[in-house]
Amino acid sequence: MKALVTGAAGLVGSNLCVELQKAGHEVVALDDFSVGTFENLVDFRGDVVAADLAEGSEWQGKIGKVDAVFHQAACTDTTVMDQKFMMRSNVEAFRVLLEWAAKMKVKSVVYASSAGVYGDRPVPQRETDTPKPLNVYAFSKMVMESVARDFQKKNKSMKIAGLRYFNVFGPRETHKKKAASMAYQLAQQMLAGKRPKIFEFGEQFRDFIYVKDVARANILAARNGARGVFNVCTGKKSTFNGMIAGLNATLGTSLQPDYFKNPYSFYQNETLGDPKAAQLAFGFKAEHDLTSGIADYFKRQKATAGV
Repeated sequence: MKALVTGAAGLVGSNLCVELQKAGHEVVALDDFSVGTFENLVDFRGDVVAADLAEGSEWQGKIGKVDAVFHQAACTDTTVMDQKFMMRSNVEAFRVLLEWAAKMKVKSVVYASSAGVYGDRPVPQRETDTPKPLNVYAFSKMVMESVARDFQKKNKSMKIAGLRYFNVFGPRETHKKKAASMAYQLAQQMLAGKRPKIFEFGEQFRDFIYVKDVARANILAARNGARGVFNVCTGKKSTFNGMIAGLNATLGTSLQPDYFKNPYSFYQNETLGDPKAAQLAFGFKAEHDLTSGIADYFKRQKATAGV
């Protein structure tokens, strides 16, 4: 299989490039490097195209024929309030990509959506739930799903699958800075000997999904010709207090949480996905829970930090 990965210098994209290449596939990586970093691709040995996805003239003549597209490019910072920028980055670029994919007769397009589309819907959140986005990022992902549905109706031979990522964490996310996962941010505080800061009183919960599982979900969705929208989650709830306990165990620390008040009105206190649809449609089941994901992720950082 020859694949195009967009957003290839980001968290999911870079892990996906490496995993596809390990499996023997030919991969072309595309990124505008506005957020992602070359450091995420130092283990990748394929072609890298630097271009703005929304500007088709910058990249469409450089890719060639591919069998599958894994679309990970996006503005993922939920604190960005520039609505036009968010919609152009996420929705309009996606339209350009889909039109190109249809022209090139690409067999499968797998794109990144988000559990953010659920907003504060009751848990567990299922694909049949009516979306309720609480910020423009989540809204852009909801619109992307609508664009994909309409495009699928007009292009029946193409298989288009949207993956609603829950709370992704794992290697190659340092570049995200303030938008990096809580696992990363709390670990850095703890490696520096500081008490980890979380909102009062740490019992908010998330469905944390390890990035290696997310990469595998993408590959399975393409391989098995998935169509529609699917949760990519563990189906297990984990609190921030539990995350800190796991980090203490992995890092060999014993730092207690430093609680502070939550300043965000649009904050999701609970996320938990139902994983059944993805299991049935393309055989995906998460191999890591929060504890094993943290252990795999931070064992190298622990050694580097000398703790």
